[in-house]
Amino acid sequence: MDSKPQNVRQEPAVVTTVKDIREAVRRARGQGRTIGFVPTMGALHRGHVSLIEASTKDRHWTVVSIYVNPTQFGPNEDFAKYPRTFDADRDACRSAGAELIFVPQDPEIYPPGDQTRVIPGALAETMCGLSRPGHFVGVCTVVAKLFNIVQPDVAYFGRKDAQQALIIQRMVRDLHMPINIVLCPLIRERDGLAMSSRNTRLDTEQRAQALCLHKALCRGRDDLKSGETSTGRIIAAMRATAAEIAPAAVIDYLTIVDPQTLAPIVKPTGRVMIAGAVRVGDVRLIDNILVDLP
Repeated sequence: MDSKPQNVRQEPAVVTTVKDIREAVRRARGQGRTIGFVPTMGALHRGHVSLIEASTKDRHWTVVSIYVNPTQFGPNEDFAKYPRTFDADRDACRSAGAELIFVPQDPEIYPPGDQTRVIPGALAETMCGLSRPGHFVGVCTVVAKLFNIVQPDVAYFGRKDAQQALIIQRMVRDLHMPINIVLCPLIRERDGLAMSSRNTRLDTEQRAQALCLHKALCRGRDDLKSGETSTGRIIAAMRATAAEIAPAAVIDYLTIVDPQTLAPIVKPTGRVMIAGAVRVGDVRLIDNILVDLP
């Protein structure tokens, strides 16, 4: 009897250069495979794993990039502190069924003398864009570069970064990139905290305070569903809820917007998005909830 273990995942190949990843993708296409792509900054959690699994479930030859992109961090942000956990990330990629991991160094993505940037429009001028100037220029630029390097058929993004996902969808349409963008559900911890690589930087007390954001969004959702129509009163109640749970947390924004345009909603109706960002200590967290109203 064959005693080999069943369903053992093959170790994904790891490449670091544009030349090598393009050659690997070329071989996969030569075998009739379509290419699925999950761009990440590493420190993978169950949210990332769900994106990889979505690609493998769709039977794509799946590439995961791990690259902490310096151009999307501001001068006083946490680039140096961003968690880097490659060994654990490689294990997660293997378990989820990825075939290839692309781990470039800065000169591969930004060659000496690099100066071209992709500048998004109005979608990047609200919410996170207000407090992180230049952030979405860095996001669009690195994602466009990765798309051009990997040349996937399908790319997978999570709904936690709702504004980012919307901006990338718009970039793909505006620049006629032949890529299908698939948005996957936001994954939460058991207590409701949205999964984020930055959660690992929270100490025990901060971890409890971090729930203030999710609780505030839930308060907004409940007020909307109970028939409250004043977004001003709803946002004030959300702020009060956050402050009660975590008085020291700094609210970046709490807002109610159209989920397609990100325009603030005056009279809530149909599908709306409640979104927010807070800082707990020096950790910035984001979250959102979609609400369907009559």
